[in-house]
Amino acid sequence: MQKLLLLGDEAIAQGALDAGLSGIYAYPGTPSTEITEYVMHSSEAKNGKVVASWGANEKTAMEAALGMSYAGKRAMVCMKHVGLNVAADAFVNSAITGANGGLIVVAADDPSMHSSQNEQDSRFYGKFALIPILEPGNQQEAYRAGVARLEPKAQNEIRLPENLKQFILLPANARRQYKHLLGTQAAFISESEKSAFNRLVDHPDKKLGIIACGLAYNYLVENYPDHSVPHPVLRIGQYPLPEHMIRGLYDSCDALLVLEDGYPLVEEMIRGFMNNGKPVMGRLDGTIPRDGELNPNIIARALGLTDTRGNDIPKIVSNRPPSLCKGCPHIYSYNALNEALSSLTKGRVFADIGCYTLGALEPFDAINSCVDMGASITMAKGAADAGLVPAVAVIGDSTFTHSGMTGLLDAVLAKSPVTVMILDNATTAMTGGQDSAAAGKIEDICQAIGVEKEHIRIINPLQKYHEENLAIIKEELAYEGVSVVIPRRECIQTAARRLREIKKQKETNKAEA
Repeated sequence: MQKLLLLGDEAIAQGALDAGLSGIYAYPGTPSTEITEYVMHSSEAKNGKVVASWGANEKTAMEAALGMSYAGKRAMVCMKHVGLNVAADAFVNSAITGANGGLIVVAADDPSMHSSQNEQDSRFYGKFALIPILEPGNQQEAYRAGVARLEPKAQNEIRLPENLKQFILLPANARRQYKHLLGTQAAFISESEKSAFNRLVDHPDKKLGIIACGLAYNYLVENYPDHSVPHPVLRIGQYPLPEHMIRGLYDSCDALLVLEDGYPLVEEMIRGFMNNGKPVMGRLDGTIPRDGELNPNIIARALGLTDTRGNDIPKIVSNRPPSLCKGCPHIYSYNALNEALSSLTKGRVFADIGCYTLGALEPFDAINSCVDMGASITMAKGAADAGLVPAVAVIGDSTFTHSGMTGLLDAVLAKSPVTVMILDNATTAMTGGQDSAAAGKIEDICQAIGVEKEHIRIINPLQKYHEENLAIIKEELAYEGVSVVIPRRECIQTAARRLREIKKQKETNKAEA
C-alpha cells in the first residue's frame, strides 16, 4: 500500500478517485477548493477520464453530480458551507430521490470565519435532509481507509435506475419516495452504532464522560502526553448519532462534556432526548465558547487543565488585514467610483463577495454591503425602490454568472434606476484564479437580459484613463434606468502566472530545438 502525505482536502479527493469516482463538480470556495483542483491535476483522473469541472454555482454543480449518479456512476460535489445554502433545493430533494450511482456531497465548514460570512454548521443540513453524515477527524478518516492507499476500484458502467420514476418528484411519487427515506432511518442509525468511525474508549473514571466529534478528538488527546484520556471518550465521526452508545455513556457517567466544532448540534440533541438531570456541558452552557473553532487550549480550560497557550503575538508581527494587490484593477475602479459619487450622500454602494470586497477597507471605504453571493444587484434594486437613487451595485465577473444574473433581470423588469459595475478581471481570483464562467460573455448576457446596449459601457481600469472612466460612470449614474459599467482588465496575479508559463514554455521549446 502506497503511503501519502496529504492535506485533508487532498485526502478526500484521493479517496474519491480510489473509490471509482467518475465525476466531480464544484464551485470554488475556500476551504473546499483544493479538493476539485487535486482531481483536476491528477494524472490518474486524466487517464481514467474522470470529469472535473467548475459549475456556474453550487446548485448547478449539485444538479450535475445528481445527473451522473442517475446514470449509475459515482459522483462527488464540493462546496463551502455557505455554498450549500445555494445548493439546498437540489440537495434536500436529492435525499428523497436517492442516488443510483454513489453520490457524496462535501461541505467544507469554516468555524471562526477565516474566509466566510458566517460559521454555520453543515451537519444541520444533513440532519434536516435525513441523510447520513461523515465528519472526518483527520486525513486518514477523510480518505476513509487510511492514507495508506487501497487498491483503486474501477468506475461504474452506465446503469440507469431500475425504477425510472425514482427521480420524478411529482407530489404522488415524492410522497412515496419520502416514506421510503423515512423507512431508511433505523438502518442509518444501526450503521452508526456499528461504524468504525463511532467508537468508545472506556476508562474507569466515570465522573465525566466526553463526546468528541470529528477533529475535536485530536484537540482533546493533545492535552495528554501519552494521548490517554483519563475519562471515557465516545468519538463521533458518523451520523445519525449512535443513540445506544450515547445512552450507555450518559447512564454510566456523572456528567457529559460535548466537544464539537461549529454549532451545538450534538449537545442540543443529548439535552433533548437524555435530559434526566445530569449535567451536559459544552457550547450551550459556556464551558466551551459559543463561537469560533476549537483548539487544545480551549479544551484544556474546559477540563480544568493547565492552559498551555503562549504569550500574545507581539504587535509588530500580528495579523494584518488583507488588501488589494498593488496594481489591482479594482483600485482604479474604486477610485473612479468614489470620485463620481463624491457629491452624493454616502451609503449607496452595494457589493458582493470576492477580492473587490476589500474595497470596504481604507483607503477606499467604497462599499456598504456584503451579504451573500449575488446580493449586490438585488439589494441595490431594493434600495432604489425605497428611494435611494442612484443606487450602485458592485459585483465580480464570476459572481455575476454565479448568482447575479437573476438580480439584473429583476432590475430590468422593474426599470430600476441602478448602476451595476461588473468588475471583470477574467478569473475567479479570490479562490486562486480558477476560470470564470463569464469569460467573453458579460456584454451578451447583459444585453440578452434586457439592458439597453447603449447603457452597457466597458472601461479600462488604469490611472491614465481615470478622467474618461469618471465621465462614463457619472453619465450612467445620471441615467434613470438600469445601466452596466464593466471595468475590464486581467487580474495581475493570473497575468503574472500566465506570463511565467509563457516564458517557461519558450525556454522549453528553445532547449528542445
